Amino acid sequence: MNTLIKQRFSVPFEYPVCFTENIFDPSNRSFAALLDQGKQVKAYFVIDSGVADSHPDLIQKIQEYAKAYESIFYVCAEPLVVPGGEACKNDPSVYEKIVEATHIHGIDRHSYIVAIGGGAVLDMVGFAAAISHRGIRLVRVPTTVLSQNDSGVGVKNSVNAFGKKNYLGTFTVPVAVINDFEFLKTLDDRDWRSGISEAIKVALIKDLSFFEWLEDNALAMADRQMKPMQEQIVRSAQMHLDHIAGKDPFEFGSSRPLDFGHWAAHKLEHLSDYRVRHGEAVALGIALDSTYSYLKGMISKQDLDRVIALIQNLGFELYQPELSGENLLKGLKEFQEHLGGQLTIMLLEKLGKGVEVHEMDHELILKAIGMLQEWNALAPTKH
Repeated sequence: MNTLIKQRFSVPFEYPVCFTENIFDPSNRSFAALLDQGKQVKAYFVIDSGVADSHPDLIQKIQEYAKAYESIFYVCAEPLVVPGGEACKNDPSVYEKIVEATHIHGIDRHSYIVAIGGGAVLDMVGFAAAISHRGIRLVRVPTTVLSQNDSGVGVKNSVNAFGKKNYLGTFTVPVAVINDFEFLKTLDDRDWRSGISEAIKVALIKDLSFFEWLEDNALAMADRQMKPMQEQIVRSAQMHLDHIAGKDPFEFGSSRPLDFGHWAAHKLEHLSDYRVRHGEAVALGIALDSTYSYLKGMISKQDLDRVIALIQNLGFELYQPELSGENLLKGLKEFQEHLGGQLTIMLLEKLGKGVEVHEMDHELILKAIGMLQEWNALAPTKH
C-alpha cells in the first residue's frame, strides 16, 4: 500500500512597530496597550548591560510603570541584566539563564519576555524565547540605531556557535517592536553612527531617492542631530519591513538581498574578535562590494565615488587590517553554507538597484581591498 497525504496551510503574521519616546513614563500607554489581554499577565525583562549602565534608573522606572498598569501586567522577577554586544551571543550560558528563568518563574506562552537592548541582545533573547515552550511571546525594545532601523524590526533570532555568526537561530515573529528614540541619546559616537550603514545598504539596492537623502543628511547625522536620525530610522525600518513581507520572509531560497555587504562583514567581525562592530563591518562590506561592482564594470567611477564619500562623511573607516589576506575569502564559503544552495551575492547594477551574482572573482576582491586601504590612508575619517 502506497499512501501520500499532502498537508498545506498558511498562517498570517502581523505585528506593530511603534515609534515613540519615554515608553516607561506612566503617561505613555503604548507599552501597556501592547500587552493588554484583558487580564493581568506576566512579563519578564532582559536588559542590555550597556543600556542599564547608561540608564541606572531604568529598572525602577519599569517597576513603577508596571505598578501603574498592574491590571494589565506585572514583573514576575527581577529583570536580568546581560552583557551587550556579541559577548551575549558567544556565551551559551547567557541564553540558558533566560530559558532557566522561564522554568523557575512559570513563564508560559501567554506571558511576555521583553528584550531591551541592541541587536545582539535582541537576537539572543529572541532565540531563548523561541526555544522555550516552543515560543514565548516576545516584545523587542531596540535601543541602538542599527536595531531600530534593521535587525530589531525583523523576524530573526540567533546566537553564535562554532566560530560562526548566527549559526543557531530561529525565524520567530515578535508580538511587537517598540522603538524609543530616547535611548539613542546615550549612545556613544560609534554606536550612533554604526546603524546608519544598514540604511545605506537598503537604499543602494532598493531606493535611489533614499540614497540621495542620506547624502544630503550625512553630515547632520554625523553631528548627532536627532531629527534626521529619526527620519532615517523610520524610512529604513519601513523598507526592511516591506522586504520581510515579500516573497521569502523565512529565507527558504538562496537569495538574501538585504545582506548586501554582509558576506565580508560577518567574516570581518569574527576575524577582529568583534573589535569591529556589526554596523562598522557592514559599512566596510558595502564599500568592498561597491568597489568590486565598479571593477566588474557594473557601476561607474562617479557612482562609486558617491558611495565612498557617503561612508566617509558619516565617519566610517574604509579599511581594517583583518580585510587583508586569504582569511576574508573564507567568508564567501561560510556565507553560502549558512543559507545553503548556490552562492548568491548582491552587487550593484546602479545606485538604487541591486543585482544578484553567483560567483566572485577572488583576485578582484583583493584588488578592491587594496583600493580601500589606499583611500583610507589618503583620507582618514574625522569622526
